[in-house]
Amino acid sequence: MQGPGYPKFKNDLGVREIKIGARQFACIGASPPNDHPHVYLDMGESDRIVCPYCSTVFLYTSALPPFAADPPECVADENP
Repeated sequence: MQGPGYPKFKNDLGVREIKIGARQFACIGASPPNDHPHVYLDMGESDRIVCPYCSTVFLYTSALPPFAADPPECVADENP
């Protein structure tokens, strides 16, 4: 991943799937202080990965920029 760092995503909404614009990213679970260990995930060539801590399904969507998500509330506040 190029740029200022890995995008970080959260799932305060408790949705099953989050569409994101990056294949390398971090899942923090929920917003602090309810977050889980920040796990860095790499989809490789796949378009789907499941967080091993919170079981959120992340789906790569090329239409989104790297630090964006659908729903947009799932972008972690820790992003630059």
